[in-house]
Amino acid sequence: MADQDRGQDREGDRERSGEGAGSDTLTVDELAARAGVTVRTIRFYGTRGLLPPPTIGARRVGRYGPDHLSRLALIEELQHQGMTLAAIERYLQRLPDDLSSYDLALHRAVVASWTPDTVDESTRGQLEGRVGRELTDDDLERLAAMGVLERTDDPEVFRVDPALLHLGTRLLDVPISQPAILAAREVLQGHARAAARELSTLFKDEVWEPYREQEVGPEQLERMKSLSAHMQPIVVQALLTAFQRSLREELRGAFPEERSPRVGGAEAAAPPTPADG
Repeated sequence: MADQDRGQDREGDRERSGEGAGSDTLTVDELAARAGVTVRTIRFYGTRGLLPPPTIGARRVGRYGPDHLSRLALIEELQHQGMTLAAIERYLQRLPDDLSSYDLALHRAVVASWTPDTVDESTRGQLEGRVGRELTDDDLERLAAMGVLERTDDPEVFRVDPALLHLGTRLLDVPISQPAILAAREVLQGHARAAARELSTLFKDEVWEPYREQEVGPEQLERMKSLSAHMQPIVVQALLTAFQRSLREELRGAFPEERSPRVGGAEAAAPPTPADG
């Protein structure tokens, strides 16, 4: 019964967020332009089972939607990690079938969290193509305030943080004031830095320093140095799960007589790390 309720909750969330078959409005050419890939790539992914089939609309034309876009973005992140298509196929097969585009975005964020920081340059037109919408001057100012992009000497060229681009674009449509978004960003960054600092200190004091005091060979020392890198995705998943549970409890306390706002479904199915593939 509980599983049935969770399934109904997911379906309701998808309907309220505009997902599902009714939101599949993109042609394959439009999907390719939005995702920054070729039509041939989309069709190839479809034959490999990496993408779900499109919704067949009028005149037997295939239509794609948010789920396809989010899955393409996740595939791109996994490729950046050096995973082969066979490994990506195994990775995606381990995810629940009913994940929404929001859930897939969370999985992508977790994967991207251990990708080296990168910044690329895009023109205004390229930016609009990547996010699939026109960006007004006010939109650009808000994205700059959120740290998603920086202006360059050329007023039509911007330095863009790819990891934040789609998140920032979605926040443009959220009915929350810019000061509130920036305040929330400061809260998250402050607590994230504090958690990272305390965990780093714990690792140094309890793991690294005692290990250094032992007489070990060069190979063992290098293995220990790489341990922190291997621990990062595990820590990120643990933080994400702990935060979602805490946020859900706080929302239930803040809205005791109402159904609390949705906070995502990644907790139920934490993504495997790229190393698992």
